[in-house]
Amino acid sequence: MTNYQPQSFVNRRVLKINVGFLLAEGVGYQRTIELDLPRVHVADDLALDYLRGKLRLSRNSRGILVQGKLRMPVISECSRCLDLTLVPVALEIEELYSFPASPDILYSVDETGILDLAPLLREEAILATPMGVLCRPDCAGLCPECGQNLNEAACDCKQNDIDPRLAILAQLTKAAPSND
Repeated sequence: MTNYQPQSFVNRRVLKINVGFLLAEGVGYQRTIELDLPRVHVADDLALDYLRGKLRLSRNSRGILVQGKLRMPVISECSRCLDLTLVPVALEIEELYSFPASPDILYSVDETGILDLAPLLREEAILATPMGVLCRPDCAGLCPECGQNLNEAACDCKQNDIDPRLAILAQLTKAAPSND
């Protein structure tokens, strides 16, 4: 995982694929497409630094079967210092997009022949991204008093190691006579 400097993104429309030509073909017809996309916002809560891999789109009697292997670094925040960092993610996708579209089916191809990969990529990438992302293994985090990023510089705050909820116990241990 590396620190990340934000840059511009391409429009998420690049994740919409016209599969009308596949729908016009008979069952069993397939096409492989290669994805090599620069930075893209998949959803409001998910951005990718790039998206690379191959997808096989196969026509069957119920719609389009999407299969493939994709690589993408997810742009995330470090859980200690909140700096943006890239988390490498590899996905194996296998999902049926139904045709014609049905309200009770999660993924479907609409009547215009457009298949939207964004909802599937969002779901799979979020599931594959670790919960506790770190920008580096030795991340020092933020100072709890002043908020200084301790990876960049030290702060002058007095470090109080005692939890304020337990401070009364610390006073009792200082006041108690020793039995030694």
